[in-house]
Amino acid sequence: MTDATRTIVTGRKTPRRPRGGMRRARHVTVLQYAALAVYLVFLGFPLLWLLSASFKSTGELNSLAVNLLPREWEFGNYAAALDRQNLIRSAGNSLLVSVVTMIVTLLLSMPMAYALARLKGRLRAAGTVWILASQVFPSILIIIPLFLVLRTLQLNDTLFGLILVYVTFTMPFTLWMLQGYVAAIPRELEEAGEMDGAGRWTVLRSIVFPLLVPGLVATAMFTFVSAWNEFFLALVLIQSPEYYTLPITLRSFLGAEGQTQLGPLAAGAVLATIPSLIIFSILQKRLTGGMLAGAVKG
Repeated sequence: MTDATRTIVTGRKTPRRPRGGMRRARHVTVLQYAALAVYLVFLGFPLLWLLSASFKSTGELNSLAVNLLPREWEFGNYAAALDRQNLIRSAGNSLLVSVVTMIVTLLLSMPMAYALARLKGRLRAAGTVWILASQVFPSILIIIPLFLVLRTLQLNDTLFGLILVYVTFTMPFTLWMLQGYVAAIPRELEEAGEMDGAGRWTVLRSIVFPLLVPGLVATAMFTFVSAWNEFFLALVLIQSPEYYTLPITLRSFLGAEGQTQLGPLAAGAVLATIPSLIIFSILQKRLTGGMLAGAVKG
């Protein structure tokens, strides 16, 4: 419908936007896209450089030549990373530890986060103090007592003991994240469900949980990446090579007297990022779907 037709039908003239405002808005949009492009390049360039280094020869890497494309493509770096360092077995250990840590942390954090967000009084204050206090002290301060406790329980040098440690260390922050998402859900939605005759579990399952899916996905991403990239605790608690996680195996590319196998190390690092990218792509779709489902439920 044109402006003239709209004027005849409604009897009112359609106000036109000033040209200066449209140009200003167009300039702002261009600047936003330019800033976004610069930010994407800033984030993606290290990964692109790592991918390029994985195809370079040792001599080219040691020469410190600044070139994005390799002069000679060295595909043997990936074969060396897979054959000599047991990378696949270590990736399986890391995947097992990360997935189990993510699932256990979410199952324990959901009811605790709901109680922390909805309850009032001393219990909530004590929970908040515990969360904040647990984030103050670095893990290196308790690594020796932790090792002694696990050795007493005969859980040191086991993946099960490492999972327990990861769950313990990631629980406070994931609990803090989830209670923020729960607190953002209006109480009126739960009260409306109870007025319609729904029980407590029905309200939680049908109203609260769909709205909480984006928070669960974000928490799952954080927990998985934290367990996947963790190095220090695994280095101290795991001694058997068959239980090595991926960060410890990548450390084995450091040879004697500080000599580093740069090509195989870069290839192993590229292979180590693939599972994280897959998990992120899967959970990102769930995140979008959960936000849409929450909007419909709300």
